[in-house]
Amino acid sequence: MAVQPEGTPCWADAMFTDLEGAKSFYGDVLGWTFGEAQSQYGNYTQAYVDGKAVAAVVPPMSDQGGQSAWCLYLASADVEATAAKVRQNGGEVLMEPMQVGDFGSMLLARDPSGVVFGAWQGGTHEGFEAKGVPGAYAWAEVFTREPEKSDAFFPAVFGYSAKQMEDPQVDFRMFDVGEDTVLGRMKMTEDFPPEVPPYINVYFTVDDCDVAIKTATELGGVLRFGPMNTPFGRFAALSDPQGASFSVIDLTTTEGEVPRTSDVT
Repeated sequence: MAVQPEGTPCWADAMFTDLEGAKSFYGDVLGWTFGEAQSQYGNYTQAYVDGKAVAAVVPPMSDQGGQSAWCLYLASADVEATAAKVRQNGGEVLMEPMQVGDFGSMLLARDPSGVVFGAWQGGTHEGFEAKGVPGAYAWAEVFTREPEKSDAFFPAVFGYSAKQMEDPQVDFRMFDVGEDTVLGRMKMTEDFPPEVPPYINVYFTVDDCDVAIKTATELGGVLRFGPMNTPFGRFAALSDPQGASFSVIDLTTTEGEVPRTSDVT
């Protein structure tokens, strides 16, 4: 697999206090199977679909508590250089660049609006081994109350070009790497409770959105929004039993025309 272009979403993981509970939940909702916990890396445990790595779960380190949350990693050719760009553009490096064996190197950062994300410089582990198939990553969106900050930051750090959706009802922007749209940005409205921090919402592909909702809610998950048909698929936003937000999307069930967009200079 070729190295991912700079800024392309390339991996997702989450910390869970109840790791076995998370494995059971996502195994049932998304069909994941799990590899062996890697004790030398804090019991980091990869999730697989048809033998291909699609995400990972990990217990929190002793000094890390708080809310479970999915973290999206963006591809970086040089995490040291990415860390410098984060700082130069008003962001904060939360975890300094570190090498993870021969798998690659990573950092964790926060944009000026409060959105936490990772950067990954691939080694033997280049990232997602499958995308857009049931159980695998499909899409992600930056949710922020201060879109002007995120809109300046992410293109400055990762070289994105941007286009804005021409819809007066929704403040939505898309970031492109070359010809490929790789990430969305949604302005958080007053529909979001003030205690919900800015975050990146990760979408996982499912065969049937409604079946995934039913399974998730029966297992203690919470339906936050949807299901809703869009030109891109039928999706719903959920929280798992440990509070981590994510979305599911059936990419085959589409409705309506793709909204018009205009380039942003």
